[in-house]
Amino acid sequence: MTERTLKVALAGAGAFGIKHLDGIARIDGVEVVSLVSRDLAKTREVAQKYGIGHATTELDEALARPEVDAVILCTPTQMHASQAMACLRAGKHVQVEIPMADSLADAEALVALARETGKTAMCGHTRRFNPSHQYVHQRVERGEFHIQQMDVQTYFFRRTNTNALGEPRSWTDHLLWHHAAHTVDLFAYQCASPIVRAHAVQGPPHPELGIAMDMSIQLQAANGAICTLSLSFNNDGPLGTFFRYIGDTATYIARYDDLFTGRDEAIDVSRVAVSMNGIELQDREFFAAIREGREPNASVAQVLPCYRVLHDLEQQLSAQSGRT
Repeated sequence: MTERTLKVALAGAGAFGIKHLDGIARIDGVEVVSLVSRDLAKTREVAQKYGIGHATTELDEALARPEVDAVILCTPTQMHASQAMACLRAGKHVQVEIPMADSLADAEALVALARETGKTAMCGHTRRFNPSHQYVHQRVERGEFHIQQMDVQTYFFRRTNTNALGEPRSWTDHLLWHHAAHTVDLFAYQCASPIVRAHAVQGPPHPELGIAMDMSIQLQAANGAICTLSLSFNNDGPLGTFFRYIGDTATYIARYDDLFTGRDEAIDVSRVAVSMNGIELQDREFFAAIREGREPNASVAQVLPCYRVLHDLEQQLSAQSGRT
């Protein structure tokens, strides 16, 4: 029997929204029927390119459409929690891009509402789905590799308010609540052990953006593994996030969907999953969980401990700022 096509609304037609649209185009049984973004002319242009029949600047308009089963939110960070809760209240399944909130209170409220509504609610913690990190995770699960240390560099050059395409942003990105969230969650997930110790320091705030442009974070899991994370918006060099796994039987370097040995030899991860694209794999998990009526990997409940750690780190940084 042919499965019913899942009808999806996508909010946020920027750089990351386009990545989701490209990924969804490779997934059978799913159709994007509504596109939401702040510039109607650009939204209609993207909708036409991807064959999407409805374009709007209002999320509520998309949520009111009865054919919409689920929503993917690729909107500014500050909107994530409130919009995700609006989707759940409208009876829609929701996947919200990382971070699911920029405060612990909002993250906890979203988790509580997801539990109350019974709808699938997932956060885009993409590192759980990249083939490179899946390869390491599978080795850990089989008992073939035990992580002793992770060293992570998250480096961008963003001294102006621009997105990944170099276009002006209407909001300000954040090293802690956005970029550090990837690594904080991944470290605990890969070690299969909760974070029990976390420390952070940061550099001075940018005079115009008002955010710290450099940050250093140290983590320790209950099993003893440690993680050092360096983040910067000041880096004028290779951009992106680079993960080094140091373990008892190997060293791995993960660069998004690609994986290398500690000696920079490429590892074939093409058979780890059905795709080599982490965003597509993330979306596949979301849709599969909806169809199967189960909790997805990276559900909002599963990733909530990450936001507790971020909250604790924010309190540390605030206290440090008060002393300077």
